[in-house]
Amino acid sequence: MDFKRLVQENKKNIQNVIRLVTREDNEDLEQEVYLRVLKNADRYVEKGTFKSWVTTIAKNISKDYLKSAAYKARENSVTEEDEFVKLADKKVTPEMRLIKNERQETIINAVNSLKPKFKEVVLMCEIYGYSYEDCAKKLNCPLGTVKSRLFNAKKELAILLADLM
Repeated sequence: MDFKRLVQENKKNIQNVIRLVTREDNEDLEQEVYLRVLKNADRYVEKGTFKSWVTTIAKNISKDYLKSAAYKARENSVTEEDEFVKLADKKVTPEMRLIKNERQETIINAVNSLKPKFKEVVLMCEIYGYSYEDCAKKLNCPLGTVKSRLFNAKKELAILLADLM
């Protein structure tokens, strides 16, 4: 198994899974995923895609991290600065809530304004987390078509949402 290729093809996916589960960027967990994948590569059975196997490993490592004593100790250690930041963050003003709601509405409207085929691919790949291969199977179309539609949809969304960036 080529480590460089493994990292290149799965880096974003692994980072997203870790961020989704732990709500933080954690390079240590990312490294742990790569090590576990390399260590257990001989156990991989081609039932699903390799990417989904790696994703499962990343989810499990992230969940284990949240259960770990080190995480709990870090979360329970409190400094004055942490408390100040928490207090400041909790105070959500009506203006901030309005801005957040308007942003979400703008994004939803932009996605809804896409051509149906583009919208379908964006929802499946970006919102529901389907792999390109799984999306192609569900839509009964070639993998290249899924990639092309997603590329064009993202290009269109970038134009529609330029004000938010």
